[in-house]
Amino acid sequence: MRRIIFNQKGGVGKSSITVNLAAISAAKGYKTLVVDLDVQGNSSAYLGIDINQPNDKTIAELLNQTASWFAMSTPVRDYPQATAYDNLFIIPSSPKLDKLEVELERRYKIYKLREVLDTLAADFDRVYIDTPPNLNFYTKAGLIAAHKLLIPFDCDSFSQQALIKVMDNLAELRDDHNRDLALEGIVVNMFNTQAKFPRQIIDEIKTLGFPILEPYLAQSIKMKESHYQQCPMLYFDPKHKLTQQFIALYDGIEAAVTVENKA
Repeated sequence: MRRIIFNQKGGVGKSSITVNLAAISAAKGYKTLVVDLDVQGNSSAYLGIDINQPNDKTIAELLNQTASWFAMSTPVRDYPQATAYDNLFIIPSSPKLDKLEVELERRYKIYKLREVLDTLAADFDRVYIDTPPNLNFYTKAGLIAAHKLLIPFDCDSFSQQALIKVMDNLAELRDDHNRDLALEGIVVNMFNTQAKFPRQIIDEIKTLGFPILEPYLAQSIKMKESHYQQCPMLYFDPKHKLTQQFIALYDGIEAAVTVENKA
């Protein structure tokens, strides 16, 4: 099962949510892969990979090879890299994604990521896809490849506008490319329990009929500290409130998948 985390607004915590949910998935025994499609490489950095260092097994190299007319010199199954955490692997980002995007788009290789992940389907139980903060080629490729979508939301008016735009784009993409893509829900991130405004925004979103997942993820300096230490919250501070919220969020969305599979 492949889960993508996307919002067209930056700074909403896509990478934090991607890595922390993936880390919990791996800790629960699922062989889990993170695919970092964002040229900024935040998910890669969070898991200890410097994308500015030479690396011939990045998502850029993989997509470039699959789009080539020639046979692949490196098999797809050789690209996932082990992290410091059991069961958790990553195909990291690369600065080369920027230049490569033009060529991939020109040759209409929008389905290549789905083909790659189909090849890896027998190797991984869960795949988490981190995306750029815009609907570019890589985001579209990720949405086409994914089964489930989570949308991070940081409770401000700009994020509300971005959310509505995401929903419009999602409807179009599903019609044109991936009817199996399902919205799991909105992940409320960096939630300030002391302020009234975030709750007001959430209430407005609910009136629009958007599915809001619980619990909300609290605003906490611990998240920034875990970024600095390149250590997901589950391992950085397992008893912290934010860690427990991540676990509860993960358990909720996985329980829904279990029910869906039994139906």
